[in-house]
Amino acid sequence: MTLLTYIFFGFLMAYVGLIPPGMLNMTTVRTAIEKGKSEALQFAAGAASIVTIHSYIAVTFAKYLVEHPEIISRLKMAGVVVFFALSFFFFKQARKKFKAEGKKEEGGYFMKGLFMSAINMLGIPFYFGASAVMESRGWIKLGGVNNYFLVLGAVLGAFALFATYAQFAQIISKKAAFIAKNINYVLSVLFLVLGIVLIIKML
Repeated sequence: MTLLTYIFFGFLMAYVGLIPPGMLNMTTVRTAIEKGKSEALQFAAGAASIVTIHSYIAVTFAKYLVEHPEIISRLKMAGVVVFFALSFFFFKQARKKFKAEGKKEEGGYFMKGLFMSAINMLGIPFYFGASAVMESRGWIKLGGVNNYFLVLGAVLGAFALFATYAQFAQIISKKAAFIAKNINYVLSVLFLVLGIVLIIKML
């Protein structure tokens, strides 16, 4: 397994995990529309930089979890609660009227990307779960230098996703409500199913 494999999986993990429209994505879109793509890419670079910390924390704990499978049984019940809570959260989000805009900001776009990404901790659980699943299935082996290349891939994937939002800002701003609503419904159903499956496995 080459180090490029870890970059690929890290890239895929972050790109897919950040696809649903959210604070960072919509701020990238608004910056691109109001200030230009250059400023939007500065914001994207700042936001993606924080993924270094978030993804490293996640893959480190994922390795620990894989090495201590006895902990998994203790987390199953908590997992059921989390899955149902996420299902309810995304269902509520889907029912809301979506606004295709982020917080209006002026200047210092790289630093604003850093700050907004730093307070957006939602990526950590996703990176944690995704890396643990990939390890358990033998796609990757966490630990040592492998973690660094997985994190590198995640940073590149995050920047690529934000850059995609910046590139297609005009189109996304017009379609954001439809995209967000349907993605949230899909995620709601997905987490509901995962919760039910976990209960069945526990019984």
